[in-house]
Amino acid sequence: MKTRLIYFLPSIVSLILASCGKDNDPVANNITLHFNNTFKNTTIVLGGAASATATVNTSAKGQIHHFSELKYVISNIRLVKVEGGEIPYNINDLDKGATVVNQSKPQTLDYVLSNIPAGEYKQIKFGLGVRADLNTLDQVRFPIFYTEAGANDTKMMWEWGAGYRFTKIEGFYDVDHKQMSIHTGSTVVGTNGDPDSYTQGVDAYRDITLSFPSHAVVGKNSPRITINADFDKLLSGKSHTLSLKSGNDPNQHEDPNATYNDATPNTHTAVQMLRFVDNLGGNGSSDISGMFSVTDVKN
Repeated sequence: MKTRLIYFLPSIVSLILASCGKDNDPVANNITLHFNNTFKNTTIVLGGAASATATVNTSAKGQIHHFSELKYVISNIRLVKVEGGEIPYNINDLDKGATVVNQSKPQTLDYVLSNIPAGEYKQIKFGLGVRADLNTLDQVRFPIFYTEAGANDTKMMWEWGAGYRFTKIEGFYDVDHKQMSIHTGSTVVGTNGDPDSYTQGVDAYRDITLSFPSHAVVGKNSPRITINADFDKLLSGKSHTLSLKSGNDPNQHEDPNATYNDATPNTHTAVQMLRFVDNLGGNGSSDISGMFSVTDVKN
């Protein structure tokens, strides 16, 4: 009897240790999304018209340009598990699940997703912009995001109060440094000053789907996922190859099939704006990644 107890003792100890180890495994952890904004493979440095340090890009049509301001909204984040199924991250709460990525503020380039369930993840989905059902300037419902978007150095709100700007790009183009001002966001139609009459106009929200080069493992690890946003796609995208033109061009109009109607960088029309939107966020059908890709996963 004594010999039998000694024989089974190591097995009992192993079971206890295994049980304790399993109980100590975390059921959730954080994921950090790091946004790297580039022209092709070069991280963007902002600068004024005559800046000697700003990153200069050349489009597919040979047009040089650089940015002085670069901001965009990320929301509606969902993580896709290896075995299937999506984990939504505060998708109906802009205060907890949306952010403004601002190239001039390094702290905004890292966005932490907290309490993500343990497991392996293969994809991420998110919105460039804000879904139509949440795209109202609601200071009461989402005071944190409202403040972030409306800050003096951010200003991601349309002046006429119909919703948020989804991207805001300021800069200069051509050798004479003409001003470039490209703002995108959904529009409404209706009677000015009568919100009850507003209905959806142009929908500039785009849903992005990106696959990971390797699985993000949440548990004891807190993964860091690098999402590259290649703003070379602004003018040289999968959907459109554009060149910037003066807003005084008499041929600019709403005909989307006009070959001369590329893009006006300042007072662009809704049709012209959608060309930028399709390049940056994809067209929603043949292109669901736009300018984005996941370049690295560190567990």
